[in-house]
Amino acid sequence: MASVTLGSWIVVHHHNHHHPSSILTKSRSRSCPITLTKPISFRSKRTVSSSSSIVSSSVVTKEDNLRQSEPSSFDFMSYIITKAELVNKALDSAVPLREPLKIHEAMRYSLLAGGKRVRPVLCIAACELVGGEESTAMPAACAVEMIHTMSLIHDDLPCMDNDDLRRGKPTNHKVFGEDVAVLAGDALLSFAFEHLASATSSDVVSPVRVVRAVGELAKAIGTEGLVAGQVVDISSEGLDLNDVGLEHLEFIHLHKTAALLEASAVLRAIVGGGSDDEIERLRKFARCIGLLFQVVDDILYVTKSSKELGKTAGKDLIADKLTYPKIMGLEKSREFAEKLNREARDQLLGFDSDKVAPLLALANYIAYRQN
Repeated sequence: MASVTLGSWIVVHHHNHHHPSSILTKSRSRSCPITLTKPISFRSKRTVSSSSSIVSSSVVTKEDNLRQSEPSSFDFMSYIITKAELVNKALDSAVPLREPLKIHEAMRYSLLAGGKRVRPVLCIAACELVGGEESTAMPAACAVEMIHTMSLIHDDLPCMDNDDLRRGKPTNHKVFGEDVAVLAGDALLSFAFEHLASATSSDVVSPVRVVRAVGELAKAIGTEGLVAGQVVDISSEGLDLNDVGLEHLEFIHLHKTAALLEASAVLRAIVGGGSDDEIERLRKFARCIGLLFQVVDDILYVTKSSKELGKTAGKDLIADKLTYPKIMGLEKSREFAEKLNREARDQLLGFDSDKVAPLLALANYIAYRQN
């Protein structure tokens, strides 16, 4: 059975009041809606608390989002561990070891290698927020994780990022060879759509909503999503900072990273029966935390060791890739991360506080993770 990697949350959960090891600092940026394709200016001197606590009330309000220093009544650590274990069991069942053995071994090697399972947990939480059941969400949650795993396998290949370490283990191509690694990624990609379409109960979810979900997922990983971000990222290596800016970097990561997180939330809101307004608010929330995820990743790559990360630290610097610290500097990157976290939380105002608690906590988990 695959493990759940949650060590970073343990640090945040017990020590978050002062953030002794947090990569983020208290932001001094203006609390205003983010235009994600434009540079952000930081002029206001107003400080907003960066604690991960959640205030319980019948409906989440703006004041709740700002009163983050009060004790939390929601145990996010237990929630994400429980959900991740359920996802692991579902993935193990969905991709059994069968003939041809080698390809299924390669698929399972990366798919069941652990990880934070942020995307499928987001998928489940979004479904539950709009009134859907966990069982209804699971096929889509697994599909999203299969596609995410495909992207990691391919991203690690010598022709891409040429990485030897992933989740603390040798990368797929180091174990099975480049040829099988490519095919394992391809197989996970195609099976993700098969699983979403065939395992989603037609007794609970209408075919119209399933088709809409399939289209949403396909768009998120094609030339309007993940692939677009990847190709611009590859083409940007070694570019002079005078020739590119924040808008260019945001395009890369809104597509390369945020698009799949966005799909994770939107898929389950669709299948869970969410209204168009609820779906769009969850889309904006996921887009913010998707970009937040990448900003934090960039910061971690220059502040943590390979052992702490479970993957190769400093590889973007070696490859001369564009990163937020490279363009904005480390402190401005931290401020930008704080701003994205607040803007993500603001998208959830007005939802029932009990149902929205996992998503609020997930935003803070992404912001304050240590690997």
